[in-house]
Amino acid sequence: MKYMTAAEAVRLINSGDSLYIQGSTSIPEVLSQALAERGHELRDVTVYAAFAVGRCDAPYCRPEYKDAFIVKSLFVANNIRRWLAEGYGTTIPAFLGEIPGLFRDGTLPLDAVFLNVSPPNEDGYCSFGVSADLAVSATECARKVIVQVNRAMPFSYGDALIHVSRIDAAVEVDDPLVEVPTATPSEVDTAIGRHIAEMIPDGATLQIGVGGIPNAVLAALKDHQHLGLHTEAMTDGVLPLLESGVIDNSQKVVCPGVSIASLALGSRRLYDYMDYRKDLLLKDVAWTNDPFRIAQNPRVMAINSAVEVDLTGQVCADSVGTRIISGVGGQHDFMYGGSLSKGGKTFIAIPSMTEKGVSKIKPVLTEGAGVVTTRHMIQNIVTEYGVAELRGRSLAERARALIAIAHPSVREELDRAAFARFGHAYSRLH
Repeated sequence: MKYMTAAEAVRLINSGDSLYIQGSTSIPEVLSQALAERGHELRDVTVYAAFAVGRCDAPYCRPEYKDAFIVKSLFVANNIRRWLAEGYGTTIPAFLGEIPGLFRDGTLPLDAVFLNVSPPNEDGYCSFGVSADLAVSATECARKVIVQVNRAMPFSYGDALIHVSRIDAAVEVDDPLVEVPTATPSEVDTAIGRHIAEMIPDGATLQIGVGGIPNAVLAALKDHQHLGLHTEAMTDGVLPLLESGVIDNSQKVVCPGVSIASLALGSRRLYDYMDYRKDLLLKDVAWTNDPFRIAQNPRVMAINSAVEVDLTGQVCADSVGTRIISGVGGQHDFMYGGSLSKGGKTFIAIPSMTEKGVSKIKPVLTEGAGVVTTRHMIQNIVTEYGVAELRGRSLAERARALIAIAHPSVREELDRAAFARFGHAYSRLH
């Protein structure tokens, strides 16, 4: 291993280079800070950032560095969101599962990658730990691999491995990973979780997101049997089901007996659980999110969230109006793969109202809102008031079903909008 200081390691980055910085809860903060400190002597370094949870704003996202670093986001993470909103950086729309192909075919050329890795094992392999996602393809394509060797990083198996001979520069750190508190489900979340859990059969394969509603779904599955896990993001919410044997992966077709994820974010308990665990594999996101691989598993249950939904079933999940706040992620990949799975079901789970008292079910999407899941792919929308089953239903029938699960205070308004839009086809349903 070629150990050196962070300041020495980032000397490998030159003006005009393109760089991928690993994400999830494993941003290589020491390297990022050292790179920012070179901002006065660099120019036009393209920085690709993906889904990540940072402790603070990225150190290279400062006005004095606006010409040194060109930030191109592949998923609007919290540590660069403000920078992009102010117009200094930009985002590249893409399905998360397709981004590795952009690296591999040269559409997004890479000169270097920053990684946060575990100490090497006895065979000389370091693990990317909690973040295989885009890091696998980025490392494969980068000419220069610069790493933090971090004592706090768990050793995970799967695609997220690199031999020390492939590393150009290494910096020893002991830098605890960001911990994401487990969201405590509210009464609304719990009601939504129950509605979804009632529709999940034993033997199902789960793809589930992050937050109070996913945790409520998982909590409601404690009496199920023989569930499987093939997901993009793994969180603390699955630990009770893994430890109790509810998730045993026994009925999966893809990697039976093994839990599959592309990244992990949660508490130290989750990271410790992952360490040297051979019944858990972290895989390249192009592999985990391949809809046709997802569909090989029986009874795939894909559970995702949204910013808002319109009366035809269009789902916005990445923006508030014109303001991009996240990314498509794997929602489309799993919604499509789940719909192709034998016995599969897909869900968009949302509270009926935002915290500010605005309905999430709207006559039309907010001007400028992006459609992440189209009306042609949607199956089930779930709020605390029930499930709107939209598969195979006409636009007028969809509107009626969605109004029935909207907050009571807006149903009359939505009813008028549906009649104005769909006319007799809607009014005859009453």
